[in-house]
Amino acid sequence: MERARLHAALSEPARLAVVDRLLLGDASPGELGQALGIPSNLLAHHVKWLEQAGLLERSRSEGDHRRTYLRLNRDGLAGLAPTVALAVPRVVFVCTRNSARSQLASALWREASSVPAASAGTEPAERVHPQAIATAKAHGLSLEHARPARAADVLRSDDLVVAVCDNAHEHLGGNAADRLHWSVPDPARSADDTAFDRAFRDLACRINHLAPTVGAPRRKR
Repeated sequence: MERARLHAALSEPARLAVVDRLLLGDASPGELGQALGIPSNLLAHHVKWLEQAGLLERSRSEGDHRRTYLRLNRDGLAGLAPTVALAVPRVVFVCTRNSARSQLASALWREASSVPAASAGTEPAERVHPQAIATAKAHGLSLEHARPARAADVLRSDDLVVAVCDNAHEHLGGNAADRLHWSVPDPARSADDTAFDRAFRDLACRINHLAPTVGAPRRKR
């Protein structure tokens, strides 16, 4: 029954397009509709199908609380993901303070990919959060020499930008289709070790799915 519901949900091209769009990052219903050219009422119908099949989850934005984001539930999708090839010179992870999530993400990325990585914040803190440093260390990574930086000073036009928090995604503005968005809750809000570990594992899972699809551009001869 579960397999039948999954295949029925993915048998409609528009629903498959929604899943494809959410494979690498989260999106609000409005962003999805704009990216896929699907009217809001029809999109709501397809989203309901996918939610009932257990393929989508919703979360409330930590920035604009009126906004919700859709996230793909990857359970049961093994082997169904399309091959996506992104050729970029660098991946930059951005959050608000550049003190926890984006720093952890860039450290994880360096372990998973040969494509260079950096991190930045829209409103950078003075230092990396001590619990982020401790969380990285507990997982065999180091943030001892990491320092927060301002996004405007770091970002280049050819970067693959991954906003790892709702505030940064909303503050960056511009065309949301030009970057990826991961709606990862801010662990510093609770300052709890469990929250930091949960954020780390969320980022690690997402990076494990993204890294195989990203490669460096070929050099021109």
